[in-house]
Amino acid sequence: MKNKQAEIAQMLTSRQLQQQLYLSQAMIVLVTLLISFFLFDSFGDWVPLFKFAPKQLFWYGVLPGLSVVLIDLLLMRYLPEKYYDDGGINKKIFQNQTIFSIFMIAFVVSVVEEMLFRGVIHTEFGYVIASTLFAVVHVRYLTKPVLLVSVFLLSFYLGLMFEWTNNLLVTIVAHFIIDFCLGLSIQSHAERRRS
Repeated sequence: MKNKQAEIAQMLTSRQLQQQLYLSQAMIVLVTLLISFFLFDSFGDWVPLFKFAPKQLFWYGVLPGLSVVLIDLLLMRYLPEKYYDDGGINKKIFQNQTIFSIFMIAFVVSVVEEMLFRGVIHTEFGYVIASTLFAVVHVRYLTKPVLLVSVFLLSFYLGLMFEWTNNLLVTIVAHFIIDFCLGLSIQSHAERRRS
């Protein structure tokens, strides 16, 4: 499956791949809203999951997000590139983007994925199921042990932050920081290679 995804990604332009990304996120939003319609008592059940608590956001969102980025950057620096190669999908998505585009991709993905995995699945089926499903959905990592372990640890880490805080904004912030910073890293690395 991972090789098939990589082959398809290589046939698409960066713009087409970005469009597919946004299309998949739109489909996840629809699935999330549909599932929450059946599992929640009302759509009002979403409201208590979003709490603006600056100290909580900093300690459980910003700092953990930056910690994950730092660990990933260190691993990328010292491990062979093949361990982090997802078939070139992330590279193709981020390498030619503007900072604003990277911001938007990271924002949309973090909000949408956290609403589904933490907001619906975690609250209704628990920490382990949500965290495992989050990792399994990243199917392109299944044949790459370092990426697979990273996404499993990240998933359980984000789930733990949600367990402790019951605040979806915390996991959204952490997820956003990770995706945004790593997207910037890919883009910056591609610019250095072109120079």
